[in-house]
Amino acid sequence: MFRVGSTSSGRGGGATKKPLNPSKWRSDVPGIPDEYFERSDSVPITKEEVRAIIISKARLKDGDRILDVGCGSGSITVEAAIRAAGSGLVTAIDRDGEAVALTERNLERFGVQGYADVVHGDALDVLGGTGGGADGSPRASPYDAIIIGGTGGDTAEIVERCSRMLAPGGCIVISTILIETLHAVLGIIGGMPFEDVDITQVTISKSRKTSTGTMMLARNPVTVISATRRG
Repeated sequence: MFRVGSTSSGRGGGATKKPLNPSKWRSDVPGIPDEYFERSDSVPITKEEVRAIIISKARLKDGDRILDVGCGSGSITVEAAIRAAGSGLVTAIDRDGEAVALTERNLERFGVQGYADVVHGDALDVLGGTGGGADGSPRASPYDAIIIGGTGGDTAEIVERCSRMLAPGGCIVISTILIETLHAVLGIIGGMPFEDVDITQVTISKSRKTSTGTMMLARNPVTVISATRRG
């Protein structure tokens, strides 16, 4: 399905990575384990279980043009690039230079760097361009899927801008942990040309061994909003 890049030593003081095993990724199943990505303590990563839901809701396929807003460590960018490989392209945006560098290294690590453009800049500035890529603005619009994660409080305005860049029948997927962001997103989606709006909230608990047995530790609830642009 794709060539896995060679392993490299960790950078930025992040988590230790396992050696990559290409045989693990020959099926089209989302949710690559977090430990296979190069990571940094200062850059967030969308955890594998939540990532699997987001990728599934986006209905990604070979040849898609995909926008990933707030790419962080690049875990969603990598999984999107794997599914777009062929004639597709992922455009990833982040205003954090370390996140951009980390995303580029993870794309190379999984051998899919040729299927993604990573743009360093504020999402509203980048999405305000007319396309073409010369000024750093996305050049693959309109998109078949848009995934929105970390946005620094501008999520509603970004959703409004992205709605104009989504192809008819395309999917938009927004993930948030803040109630205020959820409220703002739902308020703006209601006045846009979206249908099949779905809201899914998930709380993941992971096991941890203790001296007496195994306990489950809950992570923050994540709300995933997905919708389809009307044709």
